[in-house]
Amino acid sequence: MADASYPAELRYHEAHDWARIEGDVATFGVTWHAQDALGDIVYYAGPEVGQTIKAGDGYGELESVKAVSDIIAPLGGEVLEVNQSVVDSPEAVNDDPYGAWLVKVKLTDPAEADGLLDADAYQALI
Repeated sequence: MADASYPAELRYHEAHDWARIEGDVATFGVTWHAQDALGDIVYYAGPEVGQTIKAGDGYGELESVKAVSDIIAPLGGEVLEVNQSVVDSPEAVNDDPYGAWLVKVKLTDPAEADGLLDADAYQALI
C-alpha cells in the first residue's frame, strides 16, 4: 500500500476524490485517505465513455473486502476515457491512488474547480 500523500497540484472534493485539471480536461481518482478507509480494493465499475456526469453525483463504484462505495464526481462533464487498467486490476488504487486514475472528463464548466479544496484544506478536513 502507498504511503499517505496529498499532492499539491491536485484539487480535492470533500467526498475524498481528487481532480487533476489540464485546460478543459480533468482526470479523477480517489485519495489516499479513501483507499485506506476502504481497505483492499477488489472491483471497480466506472461509467460509460460519452456519459455525462454531474459534480457531486456518483459515477461509479469501488468495492473492497469491507464495503462497496460510490465514487463521487468532483466536477461535471463528459467521460472521455475510463482507465481500463484499473478495471482489470483495481488493487492498483491501493498501490498508487494518484497514478491509478479512474476517468478523464471534458469539463462542462471549468469554473466549478473553484469550489474544490487545495491539499492543505483537504488535509485539514480529514
